[in-house]
Amino acid sequence: MFNNTFLLRLSVSVILLVHSIAGMFNNGINDFGNLFLNQIGFAPLGVPIAWAIKLSHLAAAICLLSQKFIKPACIVTIFVLIMGIILVHFKEGWFVVGGGRNGVEFNFLLIFVLIAIMFPNGFEKSK
Repeated sequence: MFNNTFLLRLSVSVILLVHSIAGMFNNGINDFGNLFLNQIGFAPLGVPIAWAIKLSHLAAAICLLSQKFIKPACIVTIFVLIMGIILVHFKEGWFVVGGGRNGVEFNFLLIFVLIAIMFPNGFEKSK
């Protein structure tokens, strides 16, 4: 459990949990589904898609913390992050704050952290 990826797994899990759980209690998930996803063409599935995204974040956090199903959890989360870049963040530019707002830089970082978690020894071939 406390291997060389523990701190990365812990930090990404905290990010995924906080991002998901907050939306469950402040109506953020339903708002994202209704006010964003449905408006860009996912109607009437915006709310179920939004819930699937957040539940996948919860499942990924649990997988990362328990060190089970790491690669599938990372792959699903990377897919969600890439879709977030395409649908939400790309048009806002690079910066999350500072030089802009709501850009791609945070998703970019998380994607590469998840890749590092999936491949803790890099891309070397197994012997």
